[in-house]
Amino acid sequence: MGGKQQPMKPAAGLRCRPTEAGVSRLFHQYCGHDLKCLQSMEGFIALMYRPVDAAALGVARMLFGLMMLIDIPEERGGGDLDFRWGDPKGCTFPLLHGMKRLSYPKMGIVYLIMWLGALGITLGYRFRLTGLMFVTSYWYVFLLDKSAWNNHSYLYGLLGTLFLFTDANRFFSLDAYRNSALQPVVPFWNYFILKYQFFILYFLAGLKKMCPEWLSGYAMTNLGYHWVFTPFRLIIGAKLTDFLIIHWFGCIFDTSVVFFLIYAPTRKIATLFACAFHLMNSQLFYIGMFPWTCLTQLPLYYSFSWPRKLWSNQRSSTDQLSNYCSKKKMQNGKSVEKKSKRERIVVSTIFVYCGLQLLLPYSHFITKGYNNWTNGLYGYSWDMMVHAWDTVLISIKVTDNLRNQTLYLQPYAFVDNDRWTKHADMAYQLAHCIDRNVREEYQANNRKYSNFSIYYDIWCSLNGRFLQRIFNPEENILEAEWSPFKPVVWLLPLLHEFTEMRSMLTALSEDIYSWSNSSDVLFVADFPGLVLHNYIVPDMDNVTLTVLNGSIEYTYSNISDPIVLTRGQSLRDIPPTFHHIKTISQTPSSMVYTYVNKTRQSLPNDGKRSKQVSPNWHALSHRYENYVRFFQHIGNSILFEIYGVPMPRRVRITPDESSWMSE
Repeated sequence: MGGKQQPMKPAAGLRCRPTEAGVSRLFHQYCGHDLKCLQSMEGFIALMYRPVDAAALGVARMLFGLMMLIDIPEERGGGDLDFRWGDPKGCTFPLLHGMKRLSYPKMGIVYLIMWLGALGITLGYRFRLTGLMFVTSYWYVFLLDKSAWNNHSYLYGLLGTLFLFTDANRFFSLDAYRNSALQPVVPFWNYFILKYQFFILYFLAGLKKMCPEWLSGYAMTNLGYHWVFTPFRLIIGAKLTDFLIIHWFGCIFDTSVVFFLIYAPTRKIATLFACAFHLMNSQLFYIGMFPWTCLTQLPLYYSFSWPRKLWSNQRSSTDQLSNYCSKKKMQNGKSVEKKSKRERIVVSTIFVYCGLQLLLPYSHFITKGYNNWTNGLYGYSWDMMVHAWDTVLISIKVTDNLRNQTLYLQPYAFVDNDRWTKHADMAYQLAHCIDRNVREEYQANNRKYSNFSIYYDIWCSLNGRFLQRIFNPEENILEAEWSPFKPVVWLLPLLHEFTEMRSMLTALSEDIYSWSNSSDVLFVADFPGLVLHNYIVPDMDNVTLTVLNGSIEYTYSNISDPIVLTRGQSLRDIPPTFHHIKTISQTPSSMVYTYVNKTRQSLPNDGKRSKQVSPNWHALSHRYENYVRFFQHIGNSILFEIYGVPMPRRVRITPDESSWMSE
């Protein structure tokens, strides 16, 4: 007891806590950097300003510019400039309310500046100027119309801005060719900030998928039947392909892929998975150049001098440098070298930018006016493919209060997409745009000036739920309140009490579809006191209405007294005419329509659609046509601005929308 104590030995199977040297060694093995660089501001500045080869950065710049050259006539709308910006009555949805677009010819000039900027980025010619041309024109077009936003259009703007502040023109560029004094060496932060942006893209997209909506398999349904999943479908079936491969593997991939790209031993296999992932996405979705842009930036995770190795065995001298921080003498974790004020400002800006990119996707507690059934605007949140919408009915009622007259606006009279139907801020903007257009129409026809009210009745389904209203149909949107920082009071809540019924809806749908190839089903839910005005078209036969929850009153023009239906009761053979369903219970009602689609029944293949195996040739043809139209629009814009030559414009008219108003 009182003798000299012997040092304790760790029990078998237990491992001692790693020493500081061990942790530092593991950190260096994983990412190739000295842990000391993260222990002080001076060390981090030394890391960020470590000189590295500019070769990989130059190739990344060139490929990004090339992707943008292809993107501008497509997803930026350059090929359809007349449709998107040519209609003077067309409604747009700027981020800053009141932000005005330029005239149609001047928008053509903006697109020309954007395209020339992308060309300059590709060639590395006068990089700062052309990069600024691209970035300013791109963000201007981006901010003009939220309805055209998505995650990857937001990403392109960020990447263009980041490239602008780097020295990406020091390799594989006309600037480097014209100026031999431009050394092919850049500070490490040029690579770091771009790789960090892609880390945010992947990792936060994975975190957003860690929700019941995605992990339960409701976000992306029936994708397992696509030809790209044929090997999986043959082994585990379409349903498990949807659930395991698309949803679960998609979540795991997004969350982890960058960690495997950083670690050298797993980098190649991670690259293979990333290539397969993006190539499959290019076939599954109409998302333009997004998969290809991600593919072109994957080499950033490889050696700084990998382009040189493709045509030479010589290694860059900067690539042979060991970690820059470990080369410097350190005293108490601080470098003895004084860093310039400029370097401190740059690194501090990097910190702010990184923090902002982490905050914005979770800033919805601040921007409450943009929250609807989902939080925030679609774009900066990186919630890619998490929410699948099905919009069935869009009713826009315009009431002339002076004449007590009601008109119904065609849903696509002034817009070319329905993104606004899911976002209150855009619905608010559209109402005021409609008000301006209707007033102008009245004045053009010498009708007495009037005041109007606008009401929306929009029915949507989110991730396989019941169809329900998203906005209060009794709220005059022109008098409604909207603020970026206040909740939208005229937004109706998502009926979460019916969310758990989705599995039942799926089973019931499968049973109804099994009746015949032409049988169909529609699930609807509504709020107490509201009335659903529904029209049964002649193509619908054997229409049956069954109440699943609550109580309703059913009426139509040929009956004097309403028919009351409660839970479990049905009404068969509903005639092809307008009918009205009022929820009379104290709780929301839910119901199901079953019917036979006679149009589908008359199809030669019994309603089954043949799927195009590979639309690549069609996509290439479409891109070529877009480019031809894009340069025609640009040429017409120049001729108008210089000589006043009138600009031709196509007019988009669908069979049901030759008139934009109906009584």
